[in-house]
Amino acid sequence: MKETNTIIIGASFSGLACAACLQKDNIDYLLIEKQNQVATPWRNHYERLHLHTSKRISNLPFKKFGNKIPRYPARQQVVDYLEDYQKEFDIHPVFNTKAISIKRENDHWITITNNEVFKSKYLVMATGIFNKPKPIFFKGQETFPGKILHSCEYKTAKDFKGQKVLVVGFGNSACEIAIDLFEHQAMPSMSVRSAVNIIPRDILGIPVLEFSLVLNRIPPRIADTVSSPLIWLTIGDIKKLGLKKMPYGPLEQIRKDGHAPVLNIGTVELIRAGHIKIRDDIDFIEGRTVHFKNGSKDDFDAIVACIGYDRSLGEIVETDQSRFDDLNAPTYKQKLFGKDGLYFCGYWVSPTGQIREIARDAKKIASDIGKKESE
Repeated sequence: MKETNTIIIGASFSGLACAACLQKDNIDYLLIEKQNQVATPWRNHYERLHLHTSKRISNLPFKKFGNKIPRYPARQQVVDYLEDYQKEFDIHPVFNTKAISIKRENDHWITITNNEVFKSKYLVMATGIFNKPKPIFFKGQETFPGKILHSCEYKTAKDFKGQKVLVVGFGNSACEIAIDLFEHQAMPSMSVRSAVNIIPRDILGIPVLEFSLVLNRIPPRIADTVSSPLIWLTIGDIKKLGLKKMPYGPLEQIRKDGHAPVLNIGTVELIRAGHIKIRDDIDFIEGRTVHFKNGSKDDFDAIVACIGYDRSLGEIVETDQSRFDDLNAPTYKQKLFGKDGLYFCGYWVSPTGQIREIARDAKKIASDIGKKESE
């Protein structure tokens, strides 16, 4: 059994940030990663993906994106940034090491992996909430002759040139994939089941999340009321696009269900121009024909299911469910933050940007461990 002060699980944004912060505070740690490289989630994303938050508020502690990088870095630029981050801070993850089970024993955490067992005073979960794709199920999908794939399997629209493709969902990934399909001469439609909130990515040349930094200081409902006229002017009436508007605004949406609103990067304009068609929720599939719940139907060549990820966090960590319920708030509001030496980095969806929140989490985690060590 190998002993260390702190175990960090996962070597992407959250894990690397925590490693750098612990290292700055001279706290011994071990970072384990199930893959053979850092930033695996970003390496596996679809090619067109860009950060939806500006680089100014999307950097990890102690290192900014380069001046030559655009405001919204592309997928490969993000991978390069994380690789440079690893090298600059001399972080050496233990690769090909997957955590299988984690339990508390005699004031220590025992982490069992596929390679060996680790014992630590502190444990940092940094695997994120987007690592387990939801299973795809549509009634009659076995009769569909074309390709049905989860968004995590989608790489490029080049594979679908000239095809009619149904994108299921209307989150940020779904909207960017629909744009990608249109740009590569596919014919995209979007099946939308739920009501949505759409906000502009930029207002008057300023990233909308810069405004969120100010609005985040007031209650979500009031902030949404203040910003509503500006959203209306920039986005318009989404009901005319065939979409349903949520009964509450984007900031309250994050507070209520932990999901970020859609940042418009051109999808609304393509829908308005008729290049992307909006369809109802899927009822059932019959061969190439997809039947929708409003009675309409159409034939498709492929289906991309942007249906999200299961946020089940307790599969490998043996602890009370209350620890996971506590993650529905930022770290400074969590009642159980650091209890028993257990920390979570990057598990709360922030209205001011996920990566910005990860950087704040990492600093606070390192500071809290440092204080406990000095007591």
